[in-house]
Amino acid sequence: MARLAAIDIGSNAIRLRVVDVDPPLLTEEGPRFYPFRDVLVDRAPVRLGHDVFTKGRLENGVIGAACEALKRFRAAMDAAKVERYRAVATSAAREAQNGDLFVERAERESRVHVEIIEGVEEARLVQLAVVERIPMGPRRSLLVDIGGGSTELTLLEGRVPVFSRSLPVGTVRLLEAFLEGRGPIDASHRKLLEEYVDRVCADAFREIEEASDGPVDVVIGTGGNIETLADLCPMPIAFPEGRAIEVRAMRKLLDDLSAKSVDERVFAYGLRPDRADTIVPAATVLCRVAEAFGRASITAPGVGLKEGVLVDLARQHFVPRDFGIEATAVSEACLRLGRRYHFDEAHGMLVARFATRLFDELATRHRMSPRDRILLHAAALLHDVGDFVRYEGHHKHSYYLIVHGDLMGLSPSEREIVANVARYHRKSPPQLDHENFRTLSREDRAKVKAMAAILRVADALDREHRAKVAGVSGRIEGDTLVLELSGTEDRSLEEWTVGAKCGMLKDALGLDVRIVDAATGASRTPTTVPPPSRKTPIPTPRS
Repeated sequence: MARLAAIDIGSNAIRLRVVDVDPPLLTEEGPRFYPFRDVLVDRAPVRLGHDVFTKGRLENGVIGAACEALKRFRAAMDAAKVERYRAVATSAAREAQNGDLFVERAERESRVHVEIIEGVEEARLVQLAVVERIPMGPRRSLLVDIGGGSTELTLLEGRVPVFSRSLPVGTVRLLEAFLEGRGPIDASHRKLLEEYVDRVCADAFREIEEASDGPVDVVIGTGGNIETLADLCPMPIAFPEGRAIEVRAMRKLLDDLSAKSVDERVFAYGLRPDRADTIVPAATVLCRVAEAFGRASITAPGVGLKEGVLVDLARQHFVPRDFGIEATAVSEACLRLGRRYHFDEAHGMLVARFATRLFDELATRHRMSPRDRILLHAAALLHDVGDFVRYEGHHKHSYYLIVHGDLMGLSPSEREIVANVARYHRKSPPQLDHENFRTLSREDRAKVKAMAAILRVADALDREHRAKVAGVSGRIEGDTLVLELSGTEDRSLEEWTVGAKCGMLKDALGLDVRIVDAATGASRTPTTVPPPSRKTPIPTPRS
């Protein structure tokens, strides 16, 4: 058994849940930990998002109140003898100009280490909670997590995510932008709110339809407002997944809520004051989602971000790390991003295969970890994704698209590494006067140099995007990397390109390169091949 804790620092409140977790049950879908046994549940009504979405900063008083709440949570966790915890802050903290100040004060004043997570990580954690709670089967499910600052949309095929997006349509954000005061909401403000939600969500809704092989079978809602709506608008029939919201009843409730002041909602429906104002924007978002995908009900499984954090902690505690599963998840996220920009998938897959093969065979030199292998594979898959913008300078465009992409399974620092490795697959090597490289830690800069050096060689082996090199193996002989190649006979351009691009390998790992033909055993130094004419860009289809 393990005693674990999750702290969810949202835009509308801060929540603590301490649970006891037994070793997992092994099922066909993987280890399962549900249900947890509650030890302690606490909530502090600190609206961290107050003024952030209109003024861009956390107020000093709000930071102080948040630190006091975290101090109380820290004492409760200590008294409960919690073995592991994770405290995550969402959109209010990540959008605030002084979010780092809040993290520093929380650590100093409360002894709580706060991690500001991105929307894609928020979506991943919510997904963990949902698939732990609900048997997903082969259905196509849309997860809708409505928070104070953002709404995360995740499309699942069974248990596999095929789309994820974080949208700036959280309840506190909408409340402060469109619903001033505590009185009833008139028709013009409701229309303005709906039009804004529709405009922000339109592209994501379209991409969900494009990513799906058919209609969405079920919409699953998470978040505190969802649970309240499930209480107020329950489906009259039982659902195997638990409770569900009747959309028709929710639309009528939204009319009733809008006609009342916040205080009247508290009295009429027994709502907390900090729920009575945010429930209107939450119901508005959910109604628009239901209408867009033609759903008459919204499943409400009763889990959210903090439950996802607990599942993640339980896996770390009980389940040996499986780098194969991690690699598959990151690879699938990269393929989704690449396909969005119509990348040359066959080339990316081949270069990724060559790069990881060389990574394994150079392990004694680079001494990087299995997790770094996953990062190199991701960079190799996406190194040419910038072609979508323009071939000239596409390595820089690749950096931008990757660093700003929704790559579920990568932390922000890991995404920076991947983007930098892709950035340096061609042209100039990493330099400290490049801001994207300079801002990395010393350790990460060393990783980028070594991985980019490997990627340059792997990319050179498919110079023409024609898979003339079918296979590669490498071995180290002294200070030389011997590449044994198989494939078509005419590989002169690829071999010359290896020679032209292997300088970084010498700088990063101290290795020269020699090529051996796998069929004949003939050996040659690649730089002896006459240089060809300039590479013709590979045309990239555009939407």
